[in-house]
Amino acid sequence: GRYRSKVQHLEEYFSEYALIKYRVLVEIEYFQFLGAKKFFAIPANVKKELKNILENFSIEDAQSIKDKEAITNHDVKAVEYFLKEKLSAAGADSITEWVHFGLTSQDINNTSIPLLWKHALEFEYLPALLNLNRQIELLAQEWKHIPLLARTHGQPASPTRLGKEMMVFVERIENQVEQLIQIVVSAKFGGATGNFNAHNIAFPNKNWVALGNEFVEKI
Repeated sequence: GRYRSKVQHLEEYFSEYALIKYRVLVEIEYFQFLGAKKFFAIPANVKKELKNILENFSIEDAQSIKDKEAITNHDVKAVEYFLKEKLSAAGADSITEWVHFGLTSQDINNTSIPLLWKHALEFEYLPALLNLNRQIELLAQEWKHIPLLARTHGQPASPTRLGKEMMVFVERIENQVEQLIQIVVSAKFGGATGNFNAHNIAFPNKNWVALGNEFVEKI
């Protein structure tokens, strides 16, 4: 809309394209996680192809997934088929069924959305906020000797200095940043009803709760 010229870079996090990209990211990370845990072997050329998909994911790739969604009537299933096609093209038909193994679509959505939000905070919002706060601090230092008549209840009160008043905002922002970074970004990842049912049926001797926690913490 009208503010696109100012926030266009945020489409990497807050757009349908971004959500599709992060779904692909989570699916690939999970596939590679299972491979690393020796459920199956991922050939070197397939690892290279998966890396290429992530690094070069494009609007055209997202559109390809949207085209599949028009057939599947399911957004995450379309991502699954997209990745299976890529694996088949890389000669890895024997391991394509490990894509989305045991999962429900909300495992992907409820990991993708918190992750894109986490990245937006870490890579965009917090750096911008800290840079802004530094600029306010520099102004506070520059203006620390400028006298200012302070007010209370809307009426003239006692004298203060402009730099000191600017430092009030610096400290407030610092405190709010500290509070913000303490908030844990959580994800839901445990099968259809949170019990890892399909996982446990297929591999009952694995500690799927521990594996699920390890995977989410990894990404």
